[in-house]
Amino acid sequence: MNTGELKRTLTPLMLWGLGVGYVISGMYFGWNLGLEKGGTLGLAVATFFIIIMYVTFTFSYCELASAIPKAGGAFDYAKRALGPNWGFIAGMAQNIEFIFAPPAIAFAIGAYFNLFFPQIPIIYIAIFSYILFTGLNIYGVKAAAIFELFITVFAVGELLLFAGITIPHIEIANLKQNALPNGWSGMFAAIPFAIWFFLGIEGVANVAEETINPQKTILIGFGSAIATLVLLCILTFISSTGVAGWEAIVYKADGSASDSPLPLALGKVVGESNALYHLLIAIGLFGLVASFHGLILAAGRASFEFGRVNYAPSILGKVHPRFKTPANALVLNMLIGIGALLTGRTAEIITISVFGAITLYIISMITVVVLRKKEPGLQRPFRVPFYPAFPIIALTIAIGSLVAMLVYNQLLGGIYFLILLGSFAVFKFFSSASVK
Repeated sequence: MNTGELKRTLTPLMLWGLGVGYVISGMYFGWNLGLEKGGTLGLAVATFFIIIMYVTFTFSYCELASAIPKAGGAFDYAKRALGPNWGFIAGMAQNIEFIFAPPAIAFAIGAYFNLFFPQIPIIYIAIFSYILFTGLNIYGVKAAAIFELFITVFAVGELLLFAGITIPHIEIANLKQNALPNGWSGMFAAIPFAIWFFLGIEGVANVAEETINPQKTILIGFGSAIATLVLLCILTFISSTGVAGWEAIVYKADGSASDSPLPLALGKVVGESNALYHLLIAIGLFGLVASFHGLILAAGRASFEFGRVNYAPSILGKVHPRFKTPANALVLNMLIGIGALLTGRTAEIITISVFGAITLYIISMITVVVLRKKEPGLQRPFRVPFYPAFPIIALTIAIGSLVAMLVYNQLLGGIYFLILLGSFAVFKFFSSASVK
């Protein structure tokens, strides 16, 4: 392994594929667990505000990514604007987000695959998926991005087909049925699952160093990706809950919570024996694989940058001499992910990942404002529109979301901050003048 530069090979279309791919699994599973908390109305209101947050955040983050196109993403931005301490916290939050999201997705891949091959345990499928896609990412970022684009196109097409089949069967009464089961407090409890719809979009910034002409390409990739995802979110939410009410896509026949809401909704329309039902489930795996594979890619770059600047063991900052990819970082992230996967607690893993994302969003929006004042002469090929309104709106909603999450997830919040602050304490203890 050698320390070196990452290779620039990514085009605007590849970035769209990565941006949508990182996120699209959130349409296939996970978000439906928020219906148990907030019902149709509570989750819908939470999602409305989260969409506003992500649109304003994405354009604000695009300014940072185009001005400072480095693999560390939020870590590099915060370090430059706020100093090494806040840079470490932003980078660690990013690592927690990107490392803890894939285990939840891997379990869902296993659950979907298990529908076809019930004799194979879910956990075996999930671990095999980790090994397979970590290997693909080690092989090369261009091959990984082309694969990501291919499966993302299939995943988007499947969601559009799902909406086309289910929308004619939507009834307003189903959307209103038990729409607020826990009162308005349920809306706040549903926030992590609304965020799960879009979690990971910022991962596009982590491949900026591998992007051809990043100043223009990142804007195109970010903008087109968020537009696609907002449309898919609205279509998926309405078409899933409208066919038989929200309980039908949260609970399986045995009363347990489901990791596969779309098949449950589709089964109400065409029946589980229909060939179209089985076809769409098979294609649905593409959506999960797209996000799983994409987040592994982003996590590898985030951990790589930590090692490259000696904020983590320097071995993580080495690139493979042949493939020019962060192989060591990818392997370590896989081992941590498999460990989280073995806990079998999907909802809790999602929530910890969301805590990391929200922390990243808060620090990044502060970074946008601070850099404008600190470095007004910094070349910014793209400037966020309606400044400072966009970063302030994103910051306000993110802070409100973090407070709500802490109120309704005190134990998980404690675990998250223990990881974050514990790692910061270790960093401060071992840091020296050699830290850049």
